[in-house]
Amino acid sequence: MQGHSDERQMNLPPIVSFKNICKSFGDIRVLRDVGFDVLPGQLLGLAGENGAGKTTLLKCMLDFCSFEQGSVEICGIPSTQPKSREKIAFLPERFTPPWYLTGREFIKATMQMSGVAWQETAVFSTFEELDLARSSMNKPVRALSKGMTQKLGLAACFLAGKEVFVLDEPMSGLDPSARVRVKDMLRRLKDQGKSLIFTSHSLADIDEICDHMVILHNGSVAFQGSPGQLLKDQSEKSL
Repeated sequence: MQGHSDERQMNLPPIVSFKNICKSFGDIRVLRDVGFDVLPGQLLGLAGENGAGKTTLLKCMLDFCSFEQGSVEICGIPSTQPKSREKIAFLPERFTPPWYLTGREFIKATMQMSGVAWQETAVFSTFEELDLARSSMNKPVRALSKGMTQKLGLAACFLAGKEVFVLDEPMSGLDPSARVRVKDMLRRLKDQGKSLIFTSHSLADIDEICDHMVILHNGSVAFQGSPGQLLKDQSEKSL
């Protein structure tokens, strides 16, 4: 079944396409001719050391910053056009919701912006899957711990009803139990035909979740392929 799924993916146009992206900050070249595709239904892990360019690449994709060379297309639409991002749910690495909102107000606002009707049963079900206490709905987000705030951001993404999830270090601040829960939810995205771009410093996390991976090193693509292919290339038994 996996082989048939991979074959179907290869026959579909990419849902996100990076082509020869170059980005500099002053005299420092951060991205060097970065290019790869994300296919529909693919769970792609973006790995690399601190400063490798992972977050900068996502910012280029989401039109948070410009780049000197190359192009990004989302669903065949240039990333500079707001319409290209209609199908994307994004969680930044340093997620900080408006401090003056309660958990309920934040979730309601994000669902409304995504055009999704408020359904309390679905919201509470997502909270339970993330082991996020219902009481956090009525607390101001400034009163939530780092882990609870991260879960709130993940809940907002999962409830947004989007096709593509862009999650920058989503495991940040989560305890081991919560990490397991989030990984289970991310795996279910594939069963639902969703696509994922997931950044992580942990190759083990990418190995558990993703069917494809890209490693950035010094701003360039050092590897792209399946986790199994990386193991084979490096003659290793574990990432």
